[in-house]
Amino acid sequence: MRKIILFVFILLFFVQCSSVKKHNNHLMALIPVDQLKSDVDFTYTKLKNLHPNLYWYISKSALDFKFDSIKSTITQPITPLAFYKKLSPVVAAVRQGHTYLYPASKRMTKKETKALVKKGIGPFSQFDFDFFDNKLYVVNNKSYDKKIQLGSEVIAVNGTKPLDLIQEYNRYYSSDGYNTTLKTATSGKRFTSYFTVENGIKDSLTYTLKYNDSVQFITIRRYKEDSIKKQEPKVRKRVSSLDRAKSRETRRKKRVNGYNPDLKNYNRNLHFMEKDSSVAIMKIRSFNKGDFRPFYKESFRKIDNYKSKTLILDLRDNGGGRLNEIVDLYSYLADSTFVFLDKSEVVSRSSLMKGAYFNGGSFGLKVLKAIYAPLLYSYLLLTVHKDDTGKNWCATHTRDHKLNANRFQGRIYVLINGGSFSASSLISSNLKSSKRVTFVGDETGGAFNGTVAGFTPVLKLPNSKLKIRIGIMMMAPHHKTKIKGHGIFPDKEISSTLEDRLKENDPELNWILKDIKKEFLKSDSQ
Repeated sequence: MRKIILFVFILLFFVQCSSVKKHNNHLMALIPVDQLKSDVDFTYTKLKNLHPNLYWYISKSALDFKFDSIKSTITQPITPLAFYKKLSPVVAAVRQGHTYLYPASKRMTKKETKALVKKGIGPFSQFDFDFFDNKLYVVNNKSYDKKIQLGSEVIAVNGTKPLDLIQEYNRYYSSDGYNTTLKTATSGKRFTSYFTVENGIKDSLTYTLKYNDSVQFITIRRYKEDSIKKQEPKVRKRVSSLDRAKSRETRRKKRVNGYNPDLKNYNRNLHFMEKDSSVAIMKIRSFNKGDFRPFYKESFRKIDNYKSKTLILDLRDNGGGRLNEIVDLYSYLADSTFVFLDKSEVVSRSSLMKGAYFNGGSFGLKVLKAIYAPLLYSYLLLTVHKDDTGKNWCATHTRDHKLNANRFQGRIYVLINGGSFSASSLISSNLKSSKRVTFVGDETGGAFNGTVAGFTPVLKLPNSKLKIRIGIMMMAPHHKTKIKGHGIFPDKEISSTLEDRLKENDPELNWILKDIKKEFLKSDSQ
């Protein structure tokens, strides 16, 4: 038996190595013209078969022209990465942020990954970067070279100018609609990914940095942290019942709040202003990680017990997540019984079956899916209906929802920026209808009137092996705006600067606190 298990592990190891080697060799291969054109047709066909309201932000004739034109420019064999750079701007022209092409990039075997991790922290991971006024800056220095000043402008990395790379890759993806704040908010974080796609993972990088009027060239190498020392022998300590209780509480908080071990922070946090429990601040980094229901239940119970009059909801850089979570949160914030979404447009029942249900998974999982497929299709027969215009609609969260017993009835401020996308924009759209809510910050990256997401299957193009992600449900909030193709605009527009970031100053939050104080003094004088 042991020999069989060992044989299986060895077989899997060689299969994986062979698969990675085949993939990496394909990255350098020149794909024939006819195969590239076939992949262009495949892409457009999948978009038309799966993506509802494909021509929301671009006319059919304009998109037809773009797909026809790209084929006319393919006159000789090119690599997958070169093909990505041709095709992705056409996909981005749909102007839907959940639909995009993945760039071709090198893979590593588990053995290679383990060896790389063992070598230490990479030269990109030793810094945090941010993008202000078309310039890339070091905003956090975690490297071994402590002489590098925060606020240093990155002129070049291995001779590559950040602005050139950012401007090029900004053509390859889109926000929802016409807004530009998403790219402004995320370009600094995405730069390292762009560089790695172009150049691969490096053990050392030469940075050209400018601080004040001084320019310097600094090479940063992969290194192991000094804290990694020889492990001392563990001393068995007696664990008290109090220690066990604390440990259980910590584990529960990590599960409920959603702990991120890499960033060492929680996905959801609630705290109150020091010496003033009348102001509660809820920071939600995403609507993905953690067990959200007990968090909101306990948080709003605490807000109620503290008699808080103002809630500050921080959705900055919240890229979205689960629909069920934002509906649950909204039940604590809405003014009255509510409908969260209008009916969601889909191409067809089969687009949900083929595009989402049957897409991906192992052979065994696909067998299980086939067994349960009749049940799902019966459900779709009840929930997906065609109207008089021939469009198909799926009823998701279109019923009346009741308010939560512990709902918050005071003043609400919502912090937003270009990184507020998808689910965080959907809940913001509905909150915008309330007179109790004031938005502060920058226009959201997600559109006010909805997004095409729901399920987002990833499909592989047959010849280039590039992958495309496609949203297959048009999800529209119940409350909308007449302004097409833009996000939620703030009632008070405030943008953080480089100086704010370096000094850990929060001008948006500071404005809110001053506004609360002003309202308090105004009501106190009456």
